[in-house]
Amino acid sequence: MAKQFRADNIGSLLRPPELLQARAAYREGKLPREQLGDIEDRSILKALELQEAAGVEVFTDGEYRRDIFTADITQSVDGLVPGRTTVSFEWRGAGSELAKDSKEGNLQFIVGDKLHKKGRFTPGEAPFLKQHAPGPFKVCTPAATQHAISRYKPGVTDEFYPTIHDMLQDVAMIMRDEVQALIDEGASYVQLDAPSYSTFFDPKRRASLTASGIDPLGALDAAIAADNAMIQDIKRRPEVAIGIHFCRGNKRSAWGAEGSYEPIAEKAFSSLKMDRYLMEFDTERAGGFEPLRFVPKGKTVVLGLITTKEPRLESEDELLRRIEQASKYVPTENLALSTQCGFASAASGNLLSWDDMRRKLELVTKIARRVWG
Repeated sequence: MAKQFRADNIGSLLRPPELLQARAAYREGKLPREQLGDIEDRSILKALELQEAAGVEVFTDGEYRRDIFTADITQSVDGLVPGRTTVSFEWRGAGSELAKDSKEGNLQFIVGDKLHKKGRFTPGEAPFLKQHAPGPFKVCTPAATQHAISRYKPGVTDEFYPTIHDMLQDVAMIMRDEVQALIDEGASYVQLDAPSYSTFFDPKRRASLTASGIDPLGALDAAIAADNAMIQDIKRRPEVAIGIHFCRGNKRSAWGAEGSYEPIAEKAFSSLKMDRYLMEFDTERAGGFEPLRFVPKGKTVVLGLITTKEPRLESEDELLRRIEQASKYVPTENLALSTQCGFASAASGNLLSWDDMRRKLELVTKIARRVWG
């Protein structure tokens, strides 16, 4: 049985100034790659110390070796060309202007040829964590879904892949190799990051999808099939957990999607073959817990109740009340707790301080211990 982590840790952490400066210098050709690697290593060790002090149950490297949570797909896959899809994407909320102006991920690529693997998405991350993490560790990787909407452009991609489903079969096989490699390298937990599912339940995004010539229901089916293919027949130790994180956008404290999980809940929960579903429930934008009624028996729902978008610390009593509300749909023994997302899905990070982040992680642990011991 996959290990149960009650105080979960979504992945990305705020980067220290030294690391941000070093990465900028590297991009400008002013710092050798080896020296950047040394700074990354030092920064990760500090991040591990922070997590250990906060009492988290599963450790990450903060995604400190990446500029953005997806990593650099152009270094991993052949078959991409510069371009933007016709699906609209709008940053909203606090920090929205900062998110628009942020450099990370602004250069976009679409599928303009047959896809082939040429490298790793997360090279070196798991081996370093295996050597230095104080306990079980997690590595996050983009779900195949992440490439369903953001990379497929009718009129270009369909010359090589007639449908999204066709394209995602190749994406899934490339990403499956990544998941298997992470487990072989000692990861205790692999998390698939899947912001693109929000396209299927956010009304504006769903309408944009239809306007672009893509059928939302067909695209959802293709995404689920591809994410399942990512983990199909994976060889893993019995305790290794695999989860999927449904995100609504997280950049400079801004958000990109809203709406209840209801439109996708029955199909996604009944079809996705994951151990854990990591769900954002930190604001009213996410709707209520009712969609959790479709979660299969024995699966774990990680409640993302503590926001990483603002410094305000949530009320302990309110968190306990909300966990009790969720337990009406999923038994308490099949629940866990986390922040709603990482603190820095892009390297520039959300609008919090290091101490704010520490307090948030400590709160996750404190509430988890009160509920589950």
